Amino acid sequence: MSSSERTVSDSSSLTGWYKSSYSDGSQSECVEVARGHADVPVRDSKAVTGPAVLFSANGWSAFVTAVKEGRLAHGR
Repeated sequence: MSSSERTVSDSSSLTGWYKSSYSDGSQSECVEVARGHADVPVRDSKAVTGPAVLFSANGWSAFVTAVKEGRLAHGR
């Protein structure tokens, strides 16, 4: 499922989507991540047939770690 553009145009073609347990359920600012792929697809939970951005496993892990450690600035 690799792509040179690092996107998939119709994310509904992928399986394994889940929402973070930190999601408040309002659907206003939620992303979903799909498990079981070589790259890590991420999409807007409100646009299930929209595009997904593909991250390398290392890139996604680094992003999640930075979020958990509070190393990303808010409101930019």
